[in-house]
Amino acid sequence: MPKIINQKIMSYQVKSSDSKEQDQKQQKSDTSNIVHMHESVKRPEMLLGSTYKIKTPLSDHALYVTINDIVLNQGTEHELRRPFEIFINSKNMDHFQWVVALTRVISAVFRKGGDCTFLTEELKAVFDPKGGYFKPGGKFMPSLVAEIGDAIESHLKMIGLLKEDSLDEHQQLLVNQKRAEYEALHHQGTSPKSSADFPDSAQMCVKCMTKASILMDGCRTCLNCGDSKCG
Repeated sequence: MPKIINQKIMSYQVKSSDSKEQDQKQQKSDTSNIVHMHESVKRPEMLLGSTYKIKTPLSDHALYVTINDIVLNQGTEHELRRPFEIFINSKNMDHFQWVVALTRVISAVFRKGGDCTFLTEELKAVFDPKGGYFKPGGKFMPSLVAEIGDAIESHLKMIGLLKEDSLDEHQQLLVNQKRAEYEALHHQGTSPKSSADFPDSAQMCVKCMTKASILMDGCRTCLNCGDSKCG
């Protein structure tokens, strides 16, 4: 639909084909200056790093996962923080070979550019044939590799490449209602507000992988994410 001009036209100017080409070249020049993540990006002398401690019942020694980030287009409107490399270290290096292999492969994926968020789901889907374990607070980890994936996911959320898993207003209202009902049924002073407060008898929720699913009114209901078999 053409735009209607209500005001009086005082003057006008017709752009030539040369000026149009010049504008297009200028736009291309502006976008060509934007640095994207790719394998040829050189490693700066200094990178921003974050270290995550992983302590599991599988070992007496903790595992330390360090992820270093590179800042692209620093100081411009196109500034972007992207993961560049990962290091994993521990006093217990019984699995040294696969740890080194994992860090090299993940670092290569980081440097290649594009979407690297798929790594978290791939790693978190690895199950240990000997069985997983529960972290403090009741969250289930199917393997050590899955917990490394969980640490990477936390880091990607921290730098803004992944969105935080948060309940919407309706879901949060439902969870609060279920917690209040549970507190009233069991005559507790306070309803559980965090994963550490969930009942000892709670089972693992298959949706959020947290030990927070309890039986209410004959139906399994999660006090963490609100998932219920009864809707």
